[in-house]
Amino acid sequence: MTRNLQRMLNDSAVARWTALGLIALMMFFGYMFVDVMSPLKSLIETSRGWDSGTFGTYAASEYFLNVFCFFLIFAGIILDKTGIRFTGLLSASLMVGGAVIKYVGITDWFQTTGMCQWLDSWWTAFPGSAKMASLGFMIFGCGCEMAGTTVSKAIAKWFKGKEMALAMGLEMAIARLGVFAVMWIAPLVSARFDQSIVAPVALCTVLLIVGLLCYLIFTFMDRKLDTQLIAAGQMSAEKSADEEFHISDLGKIFSSRMFWLIALLCVLYYSAIFPFQRYAPNFLEVTLGVDAATASQLFSCFPILAMILTPLLGGMLDYRGKSATMLMLGAVIMIACHLSFAFLLPLFPSKALAVLIVVVLGVSFSLVPAALWPSVPKIIDEKILGSAYCLIFWIQNIGLFLVPLLIGLVLDATGGYTVPMVIFSSFGVLAFLFSLCLKVEDKRKGYGLEEPNIKK
Repeated sequence: MTRNLQRMLNDSAVARWTALGLIALMMFFGYMFVDVMSPLKSLIETSRGWDSGTFGTYAASEYFLNVFCFFLIFAGIILDKTGIRFTGLLSASLMVGGAVIKYVGITDWFQTTGMCQWLDSWWTAFPGSAKMASLGFMIFGCGCEMAGTTVSKAIAKWFKGKEMALAMGLEMAIARLGVFAVMWIAPLVSARFDQSIVAPVALCTVLLIVGLLCYLIFTFMDRKLDTQLIAAGQMSAEKSADEEFHISDLGKIFSSRMFWLIALLCVLYYSAIFPFQRYAPNFLEVTLGVDAATASQLFSCFPILAMILTPLLGGMLDYRGKSATMLMLGAVIMIACHLSFAFLLPLFPSKALAVLIVVVLGVSFSLVPAALWPSVPKIIDEKILGSAYCLIFWIQNIGLFLVPLLIGLVLDATGGYTVPMVIFSSFGVLAFLFSLCLKVEDKRKGYGLEEPNIKK
């Protein structure tokens, strides 16, 4: 009977995996919205007068407030101060609000308003529709990045001493399924509504509201878990002075060599993936000579093999370890894939070859959540874990802001995708070097990155 009283909600496999499903659905819909415009690049350029530079600036705007207004740093403080329930609901609400603004910005109605004409009157090279869409994307980006860090801390809480790598890997696999879904759904919805760029964005905005409701349900589960932890004496109702987060604690993060290695690895990995996703459908459209819908469907295979391998990989890392080694392998795969896009696919423009490279690249990306994110709790104290995740995301966002701008400028200057793909592959080379340094540092200091996550 005593054993039953001490059994926590997250000790139940059904409960903790249900919790994971609810927060993963929020991220699934978030990832759908992130890339809803990617399959529509050619269409929005013709219908709204955008060019590649404009599209690149719009894509970069998602990270503007996070980087230059330091929103992600504040998000980390909010997360550590208020917890995962409030912060998760706040982030989901920001995603919905930003999505609505972006939706308004690309509507036909907005083009006829005085506000759009005023927006068109300054920085004339950047259309008013792009300015409004970018404003919404900035606000959405604040919520999306805050949600990513909140979800990481939530999983670390619910799966502590359990299948943490598997859970983080599955959460990202489900989220990336949103990329697969939107690459199919956006062109189909657009075609169904007479080549509309508005209808797909409207659909994804509604789904974000569903994601907000999913996280709301999770908060009730998390409140019950906290009640149990307090009753069992594993958590205090009021934080002590030692447990309370202080701004000065950020110094512990910045002074950690391992933190910087993980943060730099993160920015390099994600800079070679997320900006690539914005341009990948158009790259395949141009390289293979296919229409936009076919190109986006080909790229939709990106997360397929990753979704199959992520549970296996996460289970291996939970039971056998080797996180740092997996990161090195992921970097090698990334280098090979982007170089294949640059030189091999243009020589042999085959749909089958394109799908093969896309799928293998997805495997590389699956290694990041499974191997990298569960490593952070091993080097950072739990009370500042939210801030650590947010600082990593902030550094990551600097790259995610700058790289789309760079790729857009390079595309306009060269008229082709060879140089952009070489740039993406160079990020993989640097990632390999930093992952090697991470493995050496872990061996020297004994953080346990190569050790299993499940404690027996």
